[in-house]
Amino acid sequence: MMPLARVPLVLAASAVLAVLPAGASTCYGTTANGALEEGCKMPSSGANYSSYTALGEVLGRTWVHCTVAEIIEEAYVSLYSSHPDRHFVTGETGRKAGGPLSFHKTHQNGLSVDFMVPVVDSSGASLPLPTGFTNRFGYDVEFDATGRYEDLTIDFEAMAAHLAALRVATEKAGVGIWRVIFDPELQPRLRETASWPGLEGLRFSSRRAWVRHDEHYHVDFAIPCAPMASRPR
Repeated sequence: MMPLARVPLVLAASAVLAVLPAGASTCYGTTANGALEEGCKMPSSGANYSSYTALGEVLGRTWVHCTVAEIIEEAYVSLYSSHPDRHFVTGETGRKAGGPLSFHKTHQNGLSVDFMVPVVDSSGASLPLPTGFTNRFGYDVEFDATGRYEDLTIDFEAMAAHLAALRVATEKAGVGIWRVIFDPELQPRLRETASWPGLEGLRFSSRRAWVRHDEHYHVDFAIPCAPMASRPR
């Protein structure tokens, strides 16, 4: 069988998009107090990305608003063309019906997505961030002020290119990105990348969040949601 990374772009995209459930999602409330109906489960992997853990999928922690799923996939397809040698990892998103997600203060209405930072090894090869039980599936990895962890370094160029691709995909879908939460100490490294012009004006967190957000970047998408009071009981 041909390795997935070598599958022609259009075929790889079609294979992944085929597993996304059809239908329109409805989100309610806010990212911090919300719910979701008719959401989509994120695929486990694609030509250039993978999920942070199969266990998280089994536990139902990888559901999103279907428009968000389409945006994420379109961005990955774009990156497969522009950065074919880079690997990306989708982290936690939310539950099928939304609501509280343990270890998170948001992720409640299908519009919040964590992406584990892309990393390279000492030779410059792109690798998925190590995610396993011993490091709480990647969320306990701690990078230093330069973006290094053991023999790995955050690939800021790939990260910036990913955010830029997400921005293009959201604009194409007629929605937007509300904010990006990423460690303020590491944010200046993004401004040094060639892809930074595509991020100008994007709202980044200005203060350190309740957890550092150095091993992942949290993206909240801006999609209109119905009030919680209107949710069917």
